Amino acid sequence: MTASSLSGALMHHFSETLNSIFLESGKVPSECGLAVAYSGGLDSSVLLSLTAEYCRLRGIPLSAFHVHHGLSPNADDWLVHCELNCQKLGISLAFEKIVVTNNEGDGIEGSARKGRYLALGRMSVASKTEILLSAHHQDDQAETLLMQMLRGSGVAGLSGMNRFNFAPGLFGTPSVMMMRPLLDVSRVELEHFARENQISYIQDESNEDGRYLRNALRLQVMPVLEQISPGFAGRMSRTAKHMQSAQNLAEALAGQDLAHCSSGQMLDLDLQRMRALNAERINNLFRLWLSKFDVRMPSTSRLNEICKQLFEAKGDARITIYHEKLAIHRYQEKIYAADRAREAVDGALSVAFTWNGESSMPFPDFHGTLHFRRGSRGLSPDWLQQQALCLHLRRGGERLKLAENRSTRDMKSHYQALRIPFWVRQQLPFVSIGSELVYAAGVGMQSQYCSESVNTQVGTHLVLDWVAD
Repeated sequence: MTASSLSGALMHHFSETLNSIFLESGKVPSECGLAVAYSGGLDSSVLLSLTAEYCRLRGIPLSAFHVHHGLSPNADDWLVHCELNCQKLGISLAFEKIVVTNNEGDGIEGSARKGRYLALGRMSVASKTEILLSAHHQDDQAETLLMQMLRGSGVAGLSGMNRFNFAPGLFGTPSVMMMRPLLDVSRVELEHFARENQISYIQDESNEDGRYLRNALRLQVMPVLEQISPGFAGRMSRTAKHMQSAQNLAEALAGQDLAHCSSGQMLDLDLQRMRALNAERINNLFRLWLSKFDVRMPSTSRLNEICKQLFEAKGDARITIYHEKLAIHRYQEKIYAADRAREAVDGALSVAFTWNGESSMPFPDFHGTLHFRRGSRGLSPDWLQQQALCLHLRRGGERLKLAENRSTRDMKSHYQALRIPFWVRQQLPFVSIGSELVYAAGVGMQSQYCSESVNTQVGTHLVLDWVAD
């Protein structure tokens, strides 16, 4: 096959692949069109050329997004190169300069990757473009699988990169879908296309730095594997597809187990029902459940330790396990996930306020809003307006009488009767006048301050209601 025919074959394959991704994903270019993540290197330069021709034939608007990391002394020149090439192709270029820091333990490479994806997400949102094309190819997929194998990853990790996916955690937005139409194309084919079509591209010197694992695999390991087993990258790509199928089955099973073991909102898990599952299905279910909260998956050993604490502790034990931004609680044979930051509330927090007829008053420090609704029994509006009120957290010793024909009880008794979980109790505020309790969120109002409306058909009194954000 001649170079020209190879070039034409790649263009045809690219078009067919992109069409099939649109069909499978249900995502089609909007009036804002497509965008290409364009670094200026070989891979993205070929992708930009292929996409430009695809869009020209179909009248689809096309943009290119470039991220200036500032890590190379040549970064400014690369930006100029990308601007000139986009002008030549008649494509609009958006770019963003980012500052890469190494203060989160991810290393320079990991930090640059995080910053790059967030910048691409911002540019996508700004341009209202919901489809972003990436130049990941077959050799990249093989490198990814090798890296995951070295890390001891499971089926999910060995699934490699998908042809398309949303990544709100990476992009910082749920609206952007990344598509990889070159995932089954080799780097050699891209090089042939670039030579045949005289595509100029930049050379990133950091790609030759063997200190980075991906570079070391590409420079030292993959050439040896190619000698031992020619075409291995294509076969590893097929392995990734098999793993993706296995992962899809595992997720389908986890979905069934999650529906069986959780409430309708799927925010809690029933320990009794989970105990009927074997260890593999429990771990599989737990990973899916954690994914709902957009946190990084724990290692296998860490997940086993979490499950051990949740399942083996005494029935009346209060269990709290922290994982990234989550606080995982066990309470009355159920497992709950809560916002860890919200639970780190200063117990001394208090806000003085007065009520001047508002229907609601937000209290951001308490993560909620106090509502004042009309009812036939409640507080006198005239009386309430004259009071110096205070919103505060539990101080200890609070007691509440909900009705004249009911006894006064301490807050622990009220919380237990209402089955309010122990970690939620710490976040529920109180309204007091001096040392006198008027209202306890989640429980009710102090009876001695409440009275009945003369006309029970017309609600003239105030009922307090706390709604968390």
